Amino acid sequence: MTMHSDITHPERQLAIHHAPRLAQESLATLFAIDERLGGIVARTRETTIGLMRLVWWRDALAALDSAPPPAEPLLAAAAALRPDRISGAELSTMVEGWEALLDDPALDAETLEIHARARGARLFTLAGRVLGVEALRLSDAGEGWALVDLARHLSDAGQGDRILEAARAPLERAAAGGWPRRLRSLGMLTVLAQGDVKRGADALRPIGCRARMLRVFAHQLTGH
Repeated sequence: MTMHSDITHPERQLAIHHAPRLAQESLATLFAIDERLGGIVARTRETTIGLMRLVWWRDALAALDSAPPPAEPLLAAAAALRPDRISGAELSTMVEGWEALLDDPALDAETLEIHARARGARLFTLAGRVLGVEALRLSDAGEGWALVDLARHLSDAGQGDRILEAARAPLERAAAGGWPRRLRSLGMLTVLAQGDVKRGADALRPIGCRARMLRVFAHQLTGH
């Protein structure tokens, strides 16, 4: 598999590696787009400049439906998702979830809802399409996963716990009944997020640590 260099998160790399082989490259593209957008937000010091960069990506992704991609490898990879029935317009809506964070640094409830839906639910729903599965649980899983990932990047533990608590209900709905084998690459990320919610912001385990990897392997075997 050719892994996009944009993906730096080791647990996402592992999840993609455990997906069905024919879906791996498309999944890698989806997560690489998400990481590229998240990187823009993480590096932004001037809100206006950050929003301008996100708007460029939103427009560039939407334009894939009507024109060849520009000389940007990730956009070329995004254009190659068309056989998976994923349009540039659908990809472009993920930008809204990241724009919300720059528009509202206080991260109020409405901002969290937008981020969870536009980033997480959209990403996991499109990933499910790549895997050949349309399931309501993927929207819940993506929402919870996105909120937990956001909480992991905050220095304020109180704010982190508030966001982790918001992730609890959608993650519990997503996990009900276990994960079918074809979706366990996404289930892996979901159960890790559930573990973070249970531990709380002050006790989060490091990404890629032994305990988290053991949890991943248990999930791969059981679907829970």
